[in-house]
Order: sequence, then C-alpha cells, then structure tokens
Amino acid sequence: MTDLILTTFDWVPEVPRGYVRDIRVRWALEEAGLPYRVESVPFRDRDTAHFSRQPFGQVPWLTDGDISIFESGAILLHLGQRSEALIPTDPRSRSEVIEWLFAALNSVEMASLPWSIFIFSGDTEATPGRKSLDNFLESRLQHLESVLAEREWLAGAFSVADILMADVLRLVERFDGLAGQPACRDYIARATARPSFVKAYADQMAHFAAAD
Repeated sequence: MTDLILTTFDWVPEVPRGYVRDIRVRWALEEAGLPYRVESVPFRDRDTAHFSRQPFGQVPWLTDGDISIFESGAILLHLGQRSEALIPTDPRSRSEVIEWLFAALNSVEMASLPWSIFIFSGDTEATPGRKSLDNFLESRLQHLESVLAEREWLAGAFSVADILMADVLRLVERFDGLAGQPACRDYIARATARPSFVKAYADQMAHFAAAD
C-alpha cells in the first residue's frame, strides 16, 4: 500500500501554530493508524504548482495514489471511507457522522471563523457588525451546548465529526469564547486528551519549529 502524503506549509508564524488545519488530517490519520508522510510547500512563495493542488493557495491537501484532495472536511470524509475508526459502515451511524461533519463546517465554523478574525484583529469596538457576530456565534454555541450536555461524542462513538467539531471549538476557546458553555469545554478536553491528538499537535508544532 502506498503511503498517504499530507502536504502542509514548510513554516508559519508562531500565532497560528497548533491551529493550521493540517492538524485535522494528522489527527484522523493517527486515529485510523494509516501510514502517511508529510511534505511541505513554501509558506511565503506559493507557486502555480501549489495553486494547481489547492486553488486558494492554502493547506492542507492529501495525496492518495493518483488522487489529490483539498479542503480538510473533504479529506476527512475520504479518510473515513478507508477506516471504520473514523466513519462507521452501518448506514444509519454513517449518516449521523456525515451530518455532524457538515454541521461543524456549515453551522459552527461559519459562525466562529468571522468572529475569531474580529477578535484576532484586536477590534473590540462594540459596533453593530461585531454585535451581530457575537450573537450569531452565541446562538450556534447554545444549540451545540444542549447537544453535548447529553452525549460524549456527536454520533455515538468518536469519529471524524468529533475531530472537526473539536478543532473548530478549540479556536473559539482560544479567545475565551466558551465561558458560558461548560459542556463544549468538557468536550474539547475529552477530544484533545486522546493520544492521537496529542501526537498530531506535537508533530505539527515540531514541523514548523524545525524551519525557524
């Protein structure tokens, strides 16, 4: 079997380290025990070859034989087809994992990412736009809180849906956005205590630090 190839940046500044989205793929690969290697592309000089693999000039992408896949959600879905540790084969359970995988992207991250950009920029002015972002994220988190208060993982057993949702929530927690959501905080703690996340995080940090 040909090893999977995960491509990420050769280096990034310190602030995004630990949050670059290749960590989602590293985490899934470690959970599934799938063999892989990591390759790099320049962070500063993104050439046409990079854009041919990732049309927005971002990372990561995954190479699986003659298949190249970009977008972390699509990569996780692809890996789930290769490992029952990531997505179960039972049709009902599989559907539940997939719906929560998309919910992490389309219902939670779409609210958390613009909010976190405002926070990261240091813009604390209470403008109507900022208030709208706060309210939008708070609404989504309240709904998620009620779900996570009643279950350990989103779809029964741990799955790619939890990898994606926990990583989305990690960024919110980084900026103290989960103060009123104890179930969400506990969920992140459970997820990030898994050995697969601990290794994925350490590997990403070491990868970027090696290029300093």
